[in-house]
Amino acid sequence: MKAMSAKDAKNRFGELMDTVQREPVTIEKHGRPVAVVLSEVEYEKMKLERLRAMLAVGEAQLDRGEGIDGEEFFEALRQGQYD
Repeated sequence: MKAMSAKDAKNRFGELMDTVQREPVTIEKHGRPVAVVLSEVEYEKMKLERLRAMLAVGEAQLDRGEGIDGEEFFEALRQGQYD
């Protein structure tokens, strides 16, 4: 993964946007990583992978008889309990 200082990211924003289409970029401040910038496509892939992992956990819970009511689940989801 490529790294770039916050100052360079600001001054070379166009280059940053081009680079993140190929690979994520770590933004550093005072030599420490503070953020990662990635393409929208990679972000959507990450969200999908997370959803799949959550579904797998839910399926395992159901297999063990630990399921919850659908309305209860969606209410918890709306309240951000699964973020």
